Amino acid sequence: MLNMDKKFRRCTAFATGIFVILLFTFVNGSAQPERWQQGAKYEMDIDFDVKKHQFKGYQKMILTNNSPDTLDKVFYHLYFNAFQPNSMMDVRSRTIVDPDRRVGDRISKLKGDEQGFIKVSSLKMDGKKVLHKTVGTILEVKLSTPVLPHSQAVFEMNFTGQVPEQIRRSGRNNAEGIEYSMAQWYPKMCNYDYQGWHSNPYVAREFYGIWGDFDVKISMPSNYVLAGTGTLQNPMEAGFGYASTDPVSRPANLTWHFKAQNVHDFVWAADPDYKQIVHKNRDGTTVRYFYQPGEKTSDNWERLPAIMDEAFEYINIHYGKYPFSEYSFIQGGDGGMEYPMATLITGQRSLVSLVGVSIHELMHSWFQMVLGSNEALYHWMDEGFTSYASNAVMNHLKKKKLIPGDAVDNPHLQDVKGYVNFALSGKEEPLITHADHFMTNTAYGVASYTKGSALLEQLRYIIGEKNFDKGMLMYFETWKFKHPNTNDFFRIMEKASGLELDWFKEYFVHTTHRINYAIEDVKGKTVILKNKGLVPMPLDITIKTKDGKMFQYYIPQELMRGEKKDDRVFKDAVLLPDWAWTHPEYSFEMKQKPADVESIEIDVSGRMADADRNDNVWPQKAPK
Repeated sequence: MLNMDKKFRRCTAFATGIFVILLFTFVNGSAQPERWQQGAKYEMDIDFDVKKHQFKGYQKMILTNNSPDTLDKVFYHLYFNAFQPNSMMDVRSRTIVDPDRRVGDRISKLKGDEQGFIKVSSLKMDGKKVLHKTVGTILEVKLSTPVLPHSQAVFEMNFTGQVPEQIRRSGRNNAEGIEYSMAQWYPKMCNYDYQGWHSNPYVAREFYGIWGDFDVKISMPSNYVLAGTGTLQNPMEAGFGYASTDPVSRPANLTWHFKAQNVHDFVWAADPDYKQIVHKNRDGTTVRYFYQPGEKTSDNWERLPAIMDEAFEYINIHYGKYPFSEYSFIQGGDGGMEYPMATLITGQRSLVSLVGVSIHELMHSWFQMVLGSNEALYHWMDEGFTSYASNAVMNHLKKKKLIPGDAVDNPHLQDVKGYVNFALSGKEEPLITHADHFMTNTAYGVASYTKGSALLEQLRYIIGEKNFDKGMLMYFETWKFKHPNTNDFFRIMEKASGLELDWFKEYFVHTTHRINYAIEDVKGKTVILKNKGLVPMPLDITIKTKDGKMFQYYIPQELMRGEKKDDRVFKDAVLLPDWAWTHPEYSFEMKQKPADVESIEIDVSGRMADADRNDNVWPQKAPK
């Protein structure tokens, strides 16, 4: 009995030790917890009929259910079905107060052979037929045998598609004469993540997909040049556009074979007149440029490769290394739209415009094609971050004299001002709004692009430039290929800065409250400040004396639990006590003699999105 007791105690002590070690590792481990991702592997064979603008397709899709859940149903996107009269996209466009001019009422006027569709004629799972029903742009599939956690299922389907007239993103015969812009063109399985299924109908807004591998074969007449996601597997066979091939000896049809790994979509385009420029970047990336030569294109497209080479260099340093071996800029579409390893852009532009759209769509390769946030829920984490980074890249190219225009000290101030101006209109909606459900296209656009960009500039103001730059790189390296959400991003910025930022997230993302601080009065050496808005912020105060000297004071926001450091714009400041958000007023004693003071200003840099900057300066200037 005594020996048993000792043995029990030893076992208990051992088990307790293991538990403590595991608990310590869980609580104190610095590694980012993994979030499971579904896996997809697509094989597609496409036979394209250019006379009918239709195609027949076979798709084999292997779904890897990495979730802890049993799936008794799956969903596919059928995007081309949006281009039919009375579709949700059509009705939404005709009933919203400020429709996209590219759409308007055009879908409602499409004739039968001008419309788009995807029709699934057969669907099997693991060799057995499954029930499926088309509901607008979604294919609903009821499974007779559930897909168990951590298992695979093989889905095979046959489908037909018709390419619509070019209206939005996809289509045939765009305004510049590109025959086929093939985006959102195939049955694409919806993503299932920790929040469940995401089977949003297509109303022309945002996208979300499963990371996967694509093996795509497209058969078309041999006079066409194809460009697309991934790398071409048979350049010598397909030939035209990649290697010289005698047109006389070419067969009537060629099959173009593309492969891409770890991407969440596949785009392609085709035109008989495409010219290709191939450029090897300094970072080793092969970049392809497909365009129709002409007076409105050739000169600027031929200048584009050298400019984009420099852009890649800058982006790799500041936002993370581009992880794929190739990228293609493809003339097509209806403006600019990003896809994995490629973009569709209209090409008859001035040099600055061509570079601008190319930079913006390229930056999506970081914030959407690699990070892959759910754009429907976190649209601003893609469009806003892309806009912010694009501003920086374009400013860098101006500094390098690669494009016309004068570089500025801070290229993000216009977005800050743009956001403030729209907020004052009273039409702003919170960033947390689902992309499809904004009441106006303008509110969606300002939230996604402008306020999303301004949010980053507010963060840079709050945590300092060095911590901000560190955080942006940490964000990319930590969350690439993992679909981060809002909390994931802010947690990274907290780690980079050592500050608490949940208060800022809650105000700036979840509400439309505004920032509005003022210098209420100056009495002798006492400076009295007032918070006239609802969003608390730390404050940078600059005092200018009559002899031209500048003196800086810094007031942290108590909610931050710390203060910013290493800010290029605002440093060597006198650190003042925290300002508690509940207190509408705050005062401090300046060290300067009142008689020597020429002016006092809140946020002389203009970075803080203050709704009324007129009362940020003392003495106040008389209105013009």
